[in-house]
This record gives sequence, structure tokens and C-alpha cells, in this order.
Amino acid sequence: MADLKITLKRSLIGQKPSIRKTAIALGLKRPNKYVIRKDSPYIRGMIKKISFMVEVEEL
Repeated sequence: MADLKITLKRSLIGQKPSIRKTAIALGLKRPNKYVIRKDSPYIRGMIKKISFMVEVEEL
């Protein structure tokens, strides 16, 4: 499985608590910061939930 580079493109301010918790669980706290995670169905589900806020690249 490949690695994914996940970048937060929008602020968490004003988002619903479930959206905020999902982003923080991925390790995203500030806009334009990124994390690298292993590709898995669990991570893909989290990305799908906050897809309007993140940008994903495969490494």
C-alpha cells in the first residue's frame, strides 16, 4: 500500500464537532499543514468524511 499526503486546506473554525474531531484524529490542526499516513480503508473513510477540506496526494 502507498502512502498518502493529506493537506488541510480549510480552517476548522466553524465546523461541526464531528468534522473537527475527524481532522484532529488524522493529525491535522492548522490550514496548509500536512501529514503522511499509510493508505487503508480506515484512513480513506476519514478522508471521505472531510473531503471538502483536504487535498490528498499519493506518494
